[in-house]
Amino acid sequence: MRVDFTPDPQLYPFESRWFDSSRGRIHYIDEGEGPPLLLCHGNPTWSFLYRDIVVALRDRFRCIAPDYLGFGLSDRPPGFGYKIEEHAKVIGEFVDHLGLDDYLTMGQDWGGPISMAVDVERADRVRGVILGNTWFWRTDELTPKIFSLVMSSPPMQWAILQRNYFVEHLIPLGTAHRLSAVVMEHYRAVQPSPSTRKGVAEMPKQILAAHPLLARLGREVPAKLGAKPALLVWGMKDFAFRPGPTLPRMRAAFPDHVLVELPEAKHFIQEDEPGQIAAAIVERFG
Repeated sequence: MRVDFTPDPQLYPFESRWFDSSRGRIHYIDEGEGPPLLLCHGNPTWSFLYRDIVVALRDRFRCIAPDYLGFGLSDRPPGFGYKIEEHAKVIGEFVDHLGLDDYLTMGQDWGGPISMAVDVERADRVRGVILGNTWFWRTDELTPKIFSLVMSSPPMQWAILQRNYFVEHLIPLGTAHRLSAVVMEHYRAVQPSPSTRKGVAEMPKQILAAHPLLARLGREVPAKLGAKPALLVWGMKDFAFRPGPTLPRMRAAFPDHVLVELPEAKHFIQEDEPGQIAAAIVERFG
């Protein structure tokens, strides 16, 4: 199943490209020249989330932003389970297809575990790591466990699938300023029906269900990627990845890191502070 939606070229001034993975066709953008920068989104977003960062960086970096299967303009293939491990395998195929080498990754929300799962398998090809408002380890904190259990419950799964709960409620909650109607429509239009929202509905379950993968990443990321230069960009008003419980472990995993705090930003840092994030990437890796 494919979503029939054409983004506004004023907001999303990019050429749409496609890759036929082993599990289905993914949509992506590939803009600019320079060091490759793979931009990994979370839930319930898509490559559109990175639009302002790509515009700011494409004169210095080759900015590559895919939509996972089940998200954005990518396929919703029958038989795909939308597990985090499955997403990581597809994005790994995509990285290998493009032949990326000496590349950077940026991951936010579920883009953190997905980008880290891709990178630990290709550590010799990774130049550096950018992470913001995310994690990559098995969490024992109560808040994400409760969130996962509540969002996995039948009433909330119904709300996610039938009422597009993540887009209609969690995107506004997770941004410091009110998004315009046309921007909200770009998040809404790529999930027009319950059958197109299965990927969004699965991700909160994966906070607990993906424990084996997250436990492995908790060991392998510091071991295989910990010596890489890292940039941490953090929305300090995020309700999901609060700096107190999350940043110390993130900083310990990457001793060679620069931390840029975004004092007013909430969860969707790419919407709240794209200019600051782009400037930090240039300063660290440009």
